[in-house]
Amino acid sequence: MKIISWLIATLLALLLLCALSIYLWLSASLADYNGKYQGAVANPVYLERDQLGYLTVQAQDRSDAAYGMGFAHAQDRFFQMDLTRRSAAGELAELFGQRALEADIKHRHHRFRLRAEQQLTRMSATDLQLLTAYSRGVNDGLTSLRSQPFEYTLLRTSPKPWLESDTLLVIYSMYFDLQGKLGRDEYAMTKLKDALPLDWYQFLQQHSADWQAAIDQSKVTNIPMPATPYPAVLQQYLSCQHCNPADAVDLGSNNFAVSGQLSSHGAAILADDMHLSLRVPAIWYKTQLNWHEQHEKKQVTGLSLPGTPAIVVGSNGHIAWGFTNSTADWHDLIKLQLSTDKKQYLTKTGWQPFDTVTEYVKVRDAEPYTLTLQETQWGPVLSFPDQQKYALRWVAHDDNAVNLNLRYLEHAESAEQALSYAALVGIPAQNMLVADSNGNIGWTIFGPIPQRQLAHWDTAQDWSNGENSWGSQVNITDYPKLYNPTNDRLWSANARTVGNEHYALLGNGGYDLGARGMQIAESLASLEQADELALHQIQLDHRALLLARWQKLLLDHLTEAVAVSLQLSEFRQYVMASTLHASPDDIGYTLLRQFRLKVLELAFTPLSALLEQAGARSADLKYSLETPLWLMLEQERPDTVPTAYASWSELLLSAAQITQNDLLAQYGSLANANWGNRNTARIEHPLSAAIPYFGHWLNMPASPLAGDSHMPRVQHPAFGQSQRMVVAPGHEQQGILVIPAGQSGHPLSPFYRADHPYWQAAVALPFLPGPKKYQQQLLPAP
Repeated sequence: MKIISWLIATLLALLLLCALSIYLWLSASLADYNGKYQGAVANPVYLERDQLGYLTVQAQDRSDAAYGMGFAHAQDRFFQMDLTRRSAAGELAELFGQRALEADIKHRHHRFRLRAEQQLTRMSATDLQLLTAYSRGVNDGLTSLRSQPFEYTLLRTSPKPWLESDTLLVIYSMYFDLQGKLGRDEYAMTKLKDALPLDWYQFLQQHSADWQAAIDQSKVTNIPMPATPYPAVLQQYLSCQHCNPADAVDLGSNNFAVSGQLSSHGAAILADDMHLSLRVPAIWYKTQLNWHEQHEKKQVTGLSLPGTPAIVVGSNGHIAWGFTNSTADWHDLIKLQLSTDKKQYLTKTGWQPFDTVTEYVKVRDAEPYTLTLQETQWGPVLSFPDQQKYALRWVAHDDNAVNLNLRYLEHAESAEQALSYAALVGIPAQNMLVADSNGNIGWTIFGPIPQRQLAHWDTAQDWSNGENSWGSQVNITDYPKLYNPTNDRLWSANARTVGNEHYALLGNGGYDLGARGMQIAESLASLEQADELALHQIQLDHRALLLARWQKLLLDHLTEAVAVSLQLSEFRQYVMASTLHASPDDIGYTLLRQFRLKVLELAFTPLSALLEQAGARSADLKYSLETPLWLMLEQERPDTVPTAYASWSELLLSAAQITQNDLLAQYGSLANANWGNRNTARIEHPLSAAIPYFGHWLNMPASPLAGDSHMPRVQHPAFGQSQRMVVAPGHEQQGILVIPAGQSGHPLSPFYRADHPYWQAAVALPFLPGPKKYQQQLLPAP
């Protein structure tokens, strides 16, 4: 007995020693949030943090403010910043080895490292000064730590200094995040169009007339089902590994505003929640900048993106602004005509040789990978499985794709002035909503819009005779814009925002179906008066309005008698009992949601197989298949049913049976298939899976989540609302701002999980920083 007690005591002592060693090792790379440092500043800079780590920068000028922001970003987020610049440049394999090589090869085609370095030569002296100050702040913040960030010790490597060009790479990385189809969508559309009669192609790829809420009130109508027989190629089941059709845009956001006519204080109110990947640390960093300019105090509050020196969304007291991804068409796939020896391509001026570029991709624990790239006058050459050579024309390759002009919003004093900057800003084109302190609201596209002359926007085209081309950037006077609409409300949610001549400028890059936007528009219309909490409640809305008609459809076919005969009685009861909310405890929601997706899959497996055989995916199609499917279900034409089923009713009932069997196999019983069990958070640190036993400690809790696609509260385990912001300029004290993780990427930081419980519980944290709890001093060198 004594021996056992001694062994237990020894084991506990070893565990405590191990825990202490880990703690001491980790604490060496933790920032001193009350430290004093000498830095490259003209005057003292103070970095203040509240109890949740919300950063306030106090500086005498904008350059010193940029230095201070860079210092804080590096102390809390350098590894995140490093991954972002490396991803954009195609340099991740240097850290992670062969597992990252494929991603690096794809990104190297765009040569963003070179483009960033070239862009530096075009920048103004003011912008270069800001970049230099920020970069110095980053590097000084990094070296201020007693030890390098813990991630580098785990990877057995060291961080590289931050360069001015790295900030531009962070902006380029957002092009991959927000416009990352890179021709896959137009390749899929091309293959579908080649395989089908034109009338059926147009029917299957159409805008939704059922779910639309364009802010210019433009409407589209359904394309009716063709009278010709359903194509035989879409009726036969074939082998298919990826048979899940496109359902909802993976990258999205909500943005809406009400004018001062609806608020008690007379200022307009803006709400913004950007939907992106959820990870640890969070994407955004809560920041307030304070500085002086021409004897006037400047203050800008909101969210910064570590790696860049600007506030991305927020308020300056005069205006508040926010973004959603435009989801318009920002690239074109060009079908190249090759010479007999395949060394030249045809242009309107004759045959041109390919430009050949050699890139060397560093690979950890291996020799560098030699990558030979071909480029055309239009863009890089891409290969697809059909062996046809294509070039990619992408706005991200243009000289005006990235710059620091977003900072112009720091100085804007009205919504109208903010809208005037739209064509000057170098970011992936966004729906920008702006609200000002005088009650005005406006919308436009923020970012470069190219002039295009194209026969067809959605499929690969031949540019060799010059009839298809891109021209210069659209002039600001031709940008689509809405200012103070008569209904005092504006919104965007990644669906089609405008029609007619403005749509002809934007095209379709894979718009969301529109159910989410319509739900937001209807909620805004119901408000006679609005305040910040009312708009926040719209952000949290997880009603499944899209599923109401699917619930009726299922119950119409799955009658009580049919349910008994198919052993689906319990399934039917849960569907009937569903509140049609994506609530963690709703079982019927899970069943109904999965039933709908299964119907989409069964109905369009032949289409998915057709595309897969051509090396494409149905998930890359630009238009949701919900619209044509519903029209097919309404008409119940026998020829449109896949040959595996005798009728649409049989297909629907089979979908219900398969859904039940799948859920029983996964959860053991339908009672365990509540939405929370299926929609459980996976907000993880990128290195957690590689750390045995302790890695899960780096992640946020695996909590059940409310929300889903096709509703304002977009929420999946690792994707969703990357922030929730609601603010009226001039009344920031009533605003709301919360992020899904914490300010710091260091697990011992008091800010590592700071915002997460509030984000998870939908608590409205204040927009402004709280009382100062910590203060760092950055002092000029003697």
